[in-house]
Amino acid sequence: MSDQDFRWPIRVYYEDTDAQGVVYYANYFRFLERARTEWLRALGVDQVRMLREERRMFVVVSTQADFVMPARFNDEIVATAGLAGLGRATFDIAQEIHRGPDLLLRSSVRVALLDADTLKPKRVPHSLFQGNEHAS
Repeated sequence: MSDQDFRWPIRVYYEDTDAQGVVYYANYFRFLERARTEWLRALGVDQVRMLREERRMFVVVSTQADFVMPARFNDEIVATAGLAGLGRATFDIAQEIHRGPDLLLRSSVRVALLDADTLKPKRVPHSLFQGNEHAS
């Protein structure tokens, strides 16, 4: 995790856990999604306006996750998001989930920009990530 990464705090609720009292694996993806959405919002991306006015939308095309340690009910965790790469119609996001200094999960997500009407790829404007040092 870099100091430049966007950080989103999350409290683990009972509903996030499984019968063993740890966060159910699929819920980590929900935490990552929240962090990505808030990261884009912090970059000034209004996804509702983008869809309605520009007819463009983001879709996740691939994801990978390494589960390192479990989170439990009532833990305070932090999900991060940072640009890891920028292609013509896709961008890669590096994400992690931490509890204090402990790494719980490491993930990479590839997102595509699509035309909302045709569902065909659109060029990702580099201006979307200006000032983000994580672009490669």
